[in-house]
Amino acid sequence: MRGIDHQQADMYSYLSPEARVRADHPLRAIRTMADQALKSMSERFETMYAKTGRPSIPPEKLLRAQLIQMLYSVRSERLLMEEIDYSMLYRWFVGMNLDEPVWDATVFTKNRNRLLEGDVAREFLSEVVKQAQVKGLTSDEHFTVDGTLIEAWAGLKSFQRKDEKNEPPDDPGNPTINFHGEKRSNETHESTTDPDALLARKGSGKEAKLSYNGNLLTENRNGLIVNTEVFPANGLAERAAAMAMLEKIPGNHRVTVGADKGYDTRDFVAECRHLQITPHVAQNTKRSGGSAIDERTTRHNGYAVSQKKRKRIEECFGWLKTIALMRKVRHRGIEKVGWVFTFAAAAYNLVRMRNLLAGPVGAA
Repeated sequence: MRGIDHQQADMYSYLSPEARVRADHPLRAIRTMADQALKSMSERFETMYAKTGRPSIPPEKLLRAQLIQMLYSVRSERLLMEEIDYSMLYRWFVGMNLDEPVWDATVFTKNRNRLLEGDVAREFLSEVVKQAQVKGLTSDEHFTVDGTLIEAWAGLKSFQRKDEKNEPPDDPGNPTINFHGEKRSNETHESTTDPDALLARKGSGKEAKLSYNGNLLTENRNGLIVNTEVFPANGLAERAAAMAMLEKIPGNHRVTVGADKGYDTRDFVAECRHLQITPHVAQNTKRSGGSAIDERTTRHNGYAVSQKKRKRIEECFGWLKTIALMRKVRHRGIEKVGWVFTFAAAAYNLVRMRNLLAGPVGAA
């Protein structure tokens, strides 16, 4: 027995997670930037919990765990808890000792949802952007805007008539519903599980799905995300969200904004110019009445540069949908979807900034 006890003792490691993570690991730079942002938010956390008391899980650890979920595409909170339990790297990033018990998935979700109710994600993104500005990674003059559909966490079977009294389903998990011959629209129908989600399609001939409209404002120097908006997918959301984000650009200096053909409308172009924003929008010459952008704008070299730079925003959407799992969001309600979309944008920035700072600034 003494021999067995001696062998078991040899299995224990007295090194901390900090000592086991190599100095040049990519997560080190990301955690340093994340911790700086979280430190700047400490007063907000204290204000949030002044009346209700501090949660059982510190908000800083909750948000670091949320970052791990997005950075490593962990599909559920339950799997995230399991991964943190087994991974020394994840424990180090979150700020847990090797012998510290991992939270129950239900407890984690309940505590995290308290943060979802506040404007925490937007402030976290703002703090990350401030770091990028200090490091000279952003432009304060040239921007790009675009939007995309985000599939909602609601099935088409939940999309039912608003004025119809629904009978209890024959199978709550997978009810039998006959939509044959029924015309469905957002005016007459809504989802019973996520009323904020609207039926939308990406283009002609595409399948209609319950969706939200996720929008980004990026700067053109390195393609970092500076603002986000999630709107109902009503067909007009992209231009409305764009104006909401453009109005929040600080300063009184003239700026430019690149965008695709979907933004080539007279109303959008006029509103941009009213805000002292030069609209570098791609021309839609096939639109009835022609393009709202004429040679006064297109003849300048800056217009061509904006058209080239604006394609970088697709890289943001690609990362958010494939890595951060934003293709089909796992939250319901526009407020929660907006929170997680904004936090994912901050996660993208942390990865992008780490890559930029690892090499020549602005070289990417």
